[in-house]
Amino acid sequence: MEYIASGFYHALQLILKLDSELLGIIFLSLKVSGAALVLAALIGIPLGALLSLKKFPMRSAAVSLLNTFMGLPPVVVGLFLYLLLSRSGSLGFMSLLYTPYAMMIAQTVLSLPIVASLTYAAVSSVNPVIRMAARTLGANNYQTAVAIIREARMGIMAAVIAAFGRVIAEVGAILIVGGNIAGLTRVMTTAIAMETDKGNFELALALGIILLSLSLLINTALHLIQNNKDVRSQIEGD
Repeated sequence: MEYIASGFYHALQLILKLDSELLGIIFLSLKVSGAALVLAALIGIPLGALLSLKKFPMRSAAVSLLNTFMGLPPVVVGLFLYLLLSRSGSLGFMSLLYTPYAMMIAQTVLSLPIVASLTYAAVSSVNPVIRMAARTLGANNYQTAVAIIREARMGIMAAVIAAFGRVIAEVGAILIVGGNIAGLTRVMTTAIAMETDKGNFELALALGIILLSLSLLINTALHLIQNNKDVRSQIEGD
């Protein structure tokens, strides 16, 4: 117990004194995951809304495919991206392997199905009365779609937050395509794994505390959004 307490004490010291190595790893993690989340949201939200609002052949198959991709194994994504980005791969000429950009691509691939699929579910669950009311008021197709998406905004926000929770805690894919290079591609999850193997538990614990704190914030935000959505549903039902 004394050994564990000592590890936590030194970990808290690293956090409180704003250790430069610790801050560098945290900032890189947020930069990579944030950029991946923005890309996933820019593609996934319109895609999910389109699948919900438009009827076209093979739509059910596309939705099923998205739902399947929500459970993509990160190491498999990392393997395929490694083969594409390596020197002998199709995209090897871009020299992206072992850079933050490769990690962003990996996290975008992992988070995009989550954003798109949950956006589809959120838009599909909007009360049909909203569409009917918009049509009755003379709205065109675009205006009707905007009204429905606005009504589903809480669910869409939850989709984005859930995707961020997935990418910020991801380790397999980014370890393969990023290489865990100090000062360049070392993020919180890969650093925790490496520092634990080295026996440097102070830094690993400090990063673990930060990562757990971020997870707590994400889950709290999701809980608040869900509660807000439930309250709105009860008010509309009354």
